[in-house]
Amino acid sequence: MHKNHRDQEGAKKLFDLIKDVKVAMMTTVDSEGTLNSRPMWNNDIDENGDLWFFTKLHSPKTSEISRDDQVNLAYSDPSSQNYVSVAGKAEVIRDQALIDAKWNASLKTWFPNGKDDPEVALIRVCPEKGEYWDSPNATMLHLYGTVKAALTGESPKTETEKVKLS
Repeated sequence: MHKNHRDQEGAKKLFDLIKDVKVAMMTTVDSEGTLNSRPMWNNDIDENGDLWFFTKLHSPKTSEISRDDQVNLAYSDPSSQNYVSVAGKAEVIRDQALIDAKWNASLKTWFPNGKDDPEVALIRVCPEKGEYWDSPNATMLHLYGTVKAALTGESPKTETEKVKLS
């Protein structure tokens, strides 16, 4: 049975923080053990909490995932001062029904031959753990923090939580 990552304690907040972030940095490990990061369009978070990305079937990241399925996703929303890191296992999926269901017109930018191109594939990341840093009302927090730091030498507190997702 596939685990529902959204049921874990703290997961709702983590997924709420990333649902509208358009780009995640995906980090994989190459054959020499070097970490490689690249921007990926945040396509979908399904009902189980799996994270979905479109990719070209024959790309360095798909080769890296086939050798080592551990990946990290870093999400950043500087306008609201929210940051999320998600570690999990990735797999490359070439299922035309899923590609059709998850496809949207903006993907033509990266895949000009459309969703039926044999090079179009999906990466599903099954989260295992995550961590978020949330600074509510970032503008007010920044103003408050500047004054507090000047008066007391202490920085403002932000909310951070580690979330086990598997």
